[in-house]
Amino acid sequence: MFSASVDSQLPKAELYQELAVQARALIGGETSRIANAANFSALVFNALPDLNWAGFYFFDGNELVVGPFQGKPACVRIALGKGVCGTAAETRRTQVVRDVHQFEGHIACDSASQSEVVVPLVAADGKLIGVWDVDSPLIARFDDEDAKGMEALCRVFVEAGWSA
Repeated sequence: MFSASVDSQLPKAELYQELAVQARALIGGETSRIANAANFSALVFNALPDLNWAGFYFFDGNELVVGPFQGKPACVRIALGKGVCGTAAETRRTQVVRDVHQFEGHIACDSASQSEVVVPLVAADGKLIGVWDVDSPLIARFDDEDAKGMEALCRVFVEAGWSA
């Protein structure tokens, strides 16, 4: 049985490095993408403070469809270019939104969410896999250091299941 424990008082860079080590240990040998996504979501959601949603939207060839997550029920489908997730997927650039109410076209799946970071997931062959989405009930919960940490975590996730 895997048991994750991360000191949330660590400096952010160290916290994300420790999470990356734990993510590799948790999902590194598993071939099921759904199992890896579920465990990855649970790991991050339970390790980082002040989150109210953490999960995946996978690209089905037309739009983003909700995948494994932790938090309240979510929007099921998001068009490319719509909201923070759709923007990250379309531009393939991480989106750090300090105040979701200031993001034009924000999709409010949970009215408690105040800030968000979304990382696009891209396979080694350049194909869009989807996005990793993390929300917080606090304004300005995420910054560039969180974006870098989330991007590093997402590389671990993609390498575990989409490297072939």
